[in-house]
Amino acid sequence: MAPPQQSQRSPSPSQPSGKGEVSDLKSQLRQLAGSRAPGVDDSKRELFKKVISYMTIGIDVSPLFGEMVMCSAASDIVLKKMCYLYVGNYAKVNPDLALLTINFLQRDCKDEDPMIRGLALRSLCSLRVANLVEYLVGPLGSGLKDSNSYVRMVAVIGVLKLYHISASTCVDAEFPSTLKHLMLNDPDALVVANCLSALQEIWTLEASTAEEAAREREALLSKPVVYYFLNRIKEFSEWAQCLVLELAAKYVPSDSNEIFDIMNLLEDRLQHANGAVVLATTKVFLQLTLSMADVHQQVYERIKAPLLTLVSSGSPEQSYAVLSHLHLLVMRAPYIFSGDYKHFYCQYNEPSYVKKLKLEMLTAVANESNTYEIVTELCEYAANVDIPIARESIRAVGKIALQQYDVNAIVDRLLQFLEMEKDYVTAEALVLVKDLLRKYPQWSQDCIAVVGNISSKNVQEPKAKAALIWMLGEYSQDMQDAPYALESLVENWDEEHSPEVRLHLLTAVMKCFFKKPPETQKALGAALAAGLADYHQDVHDRALFYYRLLQYNVSVAERVVNPPKQAVSVFADTQSSEVKDRIFDEFNSLSVVYQKPSYMFTDKEHRGPFEFSDELGNLSIGAESADTVVPAQSVEANDKDLLLSTTEKEDGRDLGSNGSAYSAPSYSSAATSQSHEELALTNASVLGQAPASSFAIDDLLGLDFPVGGTAAAPPPPPPSLRLNPKAVLDPGTFQQKWRQLPISSSQEYSMSPQGVALLTSPNALLKHMKDISIHCIASGGQSPNFKYFFFAQKAEETSTFLVEYIINTSSAKSQIKIKADDQSSSEAFSTLFQSALSKFGSP
Repeated sequence: MAPPQQSQRSPSPSQPSGKGEVSDLKSQLRQLAGSRAPGVDDSKRELFKKVISYMTIGIDVSPLFGEMVMCSAASDIVLKKMCYLYVGNYAKVNPDLALLTINFLQRDCKDEDPMIRGLALRSLCSLRVANLVEYLVGPLGSGLKDSNSYVRMVAVIGVLKLYHISASTCVDAEFPSTLKHLMLNDPDALVVANCLSALQEIWTLEASTAEEAAREREALLSKPVVYYFLNRIKEFSEWAQCLVLELAAKYVPSDSNEIFDIMNLLEDRLQHANGAVVLATTKVFLQLTLSMADVHQQVYERIKAPLLTLVSSGSPEQSYAVLSHLHLLVMRAPYIFSGDYKHFYCQYNEPSYVKKLKLEMLTAVANESNTYEIVTELCEYAANVDIPIARESIRAVGKIALQQYDVNAIVDRLLQFLEMEKDYVTAEALVLVKDLLRKYPQWSQDCIAVVGNISSKNVQEPKAKAALIWMLGEYSQDMQDAPYALESLVENWDEEHSPEVRLHLLTAVMKCFFKKPPETQKALGAALAAGLADYHQDVHDRALFYYRLLQYNVSVAERVVNPPKQAVSVFADTQSSEVKDRIFDEFNSLSVVYQKPSYMFTDKEHRGPFEFSDELGNLSIGAESADTVVPAQSVEANDKDLLLSTTEKEDGRDLGSNGSAYSAPSYSSAATSQSHEELALTNASVLGQAPASSFAIDDLLGLDFPVGGTAAAPPPPPPSLRLNPKAVLDPGTFQQKWRQLPISSSQEYSMSPQGVALLTSPNALLKHMKDISIHCIASGGQSPNFKYFFFAQKAEETSTFLVEYIINTSSAKSQIKIKADDQSSSEAFSTLFQSALSKFGSP
């Protein structure tokens, strides 16, 4: 027997076109469109389900538009729901097809079934097609007057959709005034809540252009309106309650009696099962009592129990959100929560993000009465299998120690961490011991006795190794092996990839030299030689600075590098009080969770670094003629836009470097002594010292400079680079090259004051660079940050250079980033570009 014929094929993502399936569905829908046979609605349902499933997996089923509309002419509400979903999906991308739906949607808006009326009105307003606006006004007007609350609720949201499609049509039809009437008189709470939400949005957008809208928006915060909503708050859904509470938080009572009336009215909302309602009520209480210090503190006591209950009873996500708000409150009033510190102990099954926030809470609530218990709990976490949490717990112990609570016991705990055979525990403890010694130098003897037993070979993390080196230099007089430990580190200079460690090593060797000169002399000479030959600009500059200090006067060098130390009383806070107050004003929002004000993650100027590919089209771009300069139009930019992105910084780093984006002079080992000799002669003449004295320092440090040596001849100048004065590059090619080419040079440059002054005229730099055959293709920025894109071409060939130049006029610091078709000539072009900048502003 032959197998049964398969007339219907199941949808499959492997058949993205779906042409056969669509053709089959079209013929079947057409057959059922006019049929009235029994069970036809069930057949239509099955076909509609297939259409929706095909649409979901990405198959284009828009050819079925007409058949779907014809088949929806039935009283089956399930069919109509699926048809409305289909129509709403394709109406926006096919406005012409949307016209076919107007008649049957308008007919359904007058159906006897209120559910169908509401669904049809919602679908009609969801078409979002501008040329169909005239068909919305009539059904919306009828819907707002409908006897069924569901239809009225849908119509209110439909008015808001109409406003976003055509604001003038919405206002001319006087829909806002109708919504206001419904808001104050409708018996249904959902209709009232939707009216409030829609009117807030409409009047906020209209307030900038219409005085009447501004007055209406202010009227929402009047006493009768606010009290009207508060008296009905128990009728509203949880979402609507949050909306009303947000409105109440903005209300300014006339006297203290009003404040207490509102708080008494909302007292039971603090016991609500929904966390959003509790947080919204908390915000109302906090905002109302800001001017009443005593009552404000009582509010903290009142809201503490409900919030702590939410932390322990909800999901991890809710716990984190509530904990974030509690953390903000703890930072403002830590003593109120100090007795409830056990609520912030970590549970084994909690996610890491919750545990980390709880550790911050424990640090904040620690005081004289609970420090011992909290530190004991934190020390248990140090052995946690979750290494990030173990690190955070050790840091929390250190933070508590810096708060001057029971320092004796905490120091003993930190020293015990140093003896644990776990690298990450030792690393974190070293960093904390360093900070502890900066604030409590009297503990140096106890700490150094333990630190002296730690080998630098067993410490791999840069921050921990830098802390160990700092202690070796700072307390070398108390550590017999300090010079030899530092000498061992200097010998392995090339194996140390962290510039932070190398910088600390230079300073530590200098300090040790002033305390134990004979033992450290050799190590200091080797460190200075290695530092001067270092490819990292900061390390090289510090070594050169120390070298010149020693040349000038050893006593002066000691006063500069190793002055008498004063204990640090307060460590800098990461957030200013203004930022914390701004976050508190935005209580019950994402600002609290992100721990930053909303403008930092919503406004354009805080949306991340400048992305060239997205912004180039907004800049003024065009080729310049040979005789005239077409100024590049300024664009709206900001400080954040003009910062380099992280990925760009990474691209600009040498693969073999330690992360430096600077271009430092290179020193080979064979030419080290020659470079030192040049430095010695140069500085001797500049400082007015005899050359013999500098050579004496060199000999003392074991650098082996010949006393009678002469300065080596300067290196030959780079070959001249000739540029094409009539170079032309279209924006598309520039953008494509910028994406594809690697960064061949990235350097910092300081512009002269005269050049900075000329930047007040936007065309000055463009004209100056054009005279040197370097053309500007785009520019933008706002004072004090400006950004330019330049290009140039070789005169002999079509090789192109692309430049991104960013300057801060307040500091005169700038960043030059160059990409080139010919990498070998990029250094020559970089020299030429910097030479041009140095002449900018000079007479």
